[in-house]
Amino acid sequence: MRFAIVGSGAVGGYYGARLARAGHDVTFVARGAHLHAIRSQGLQIRSPLGDFTVTAAATDDTTVVGPVDVVVLAVKTYDSAAALRAIPPMLAPHSMVLTLQNGVDSVAELAAAVGEAHVIGGATYIATEIVEPGVIQQNGTHRRIVMGEVFGPTVLVSERVRKLADALAAADIQAEPVADGRVPIWEKFILLVAVAGFTGAARLPIGAIREDPVCRQQFLEGCREVERLARAEGIPVAENIGDRIPAYIDTIPGSMRSSLLIDLSAGKRIEVEALQGSVVRRAAEAGIAAPVISTLYAVLKPWASPCV
Repeated sequence: MRFAIVGSGAVGGYYGARLARAGHDVTFVARGAHLHAIRSQGLQIRSPLGDFTVTAAATDDTTVVGPVDVVVLAVKTYDSAAALRAIPPMLAPHSMVLTLQNGVDSVAELAAAVGEAHVIGGATYIATEIVEPGVIQQNGTHRRIVMGEVFGPTVLVSERVRKLADALAAADIQAEPVADGRVPIWEKFILLVAVAGFTGAARLPIGAIREDPVCRQQFLEGCREVERLARAEGIPVAENIGDRIPAYIDTIPGSMRSSLLIDLSAGKRIEVEALQGSVVRRAAEAGIAAPVISTLYAVLKPWASPCV
């Protein structure tokens, strides 16, 4: 299959590299020093699963790419506007656009830019970072993508989603096709908003949050606020998701820092608007109280831009 990776950073670059290594035609859309490094020395992956380097096309101009089978959208949400403008030149009628962005707003924003028929919704679970231009480090071995249709019928796994999942799986990516792509997006959102919010606000890894009884209680209440919002919006998240979260956070390494905390510590922009901000706005529209997430939003919002 022919892939274009829009946002070839820690997440998109990692998955694109695995696809290229498996023999797919991959074009990395990148910029700056990272783009130069990919062009000059290839994209290097350092991983507990084994290190490797791939050589593939790389560009900052999507008008020269031509039609692809799949666009993978993996830019940070604050870069979405420019990325969405870059996608249409690469689309044919059959093309899919798989969004792996954080938050729950991406699918609607993407549909507005390219049309609902192209959109596949996905949630990814992976820990990667760019350690230097052209070099991505994987921390741990998780490399999971759960994906499905988000518009139209969502009762059965569609043929195109199954075909895409097969291609990903053959590239050693843990791909899980589902009928309703909204569910994994929201189930990740329920946990991510709290993890990113609490670790970012406290400037501490998850271990410090979960081990303190007061913080733990408020963390879980924050998750429940987002769960109530999901159900108010008609998303059929798992009935037992609230019961699963306490056990799940206890399995996370205590040293784990959310990407929001990593960006905050580095003086970079943070995805507060796509995470806590989205909850606050949606909760207000639905008439649902979300005091924990609202407080996290108020604490983090002044740091939304590194110029603050």
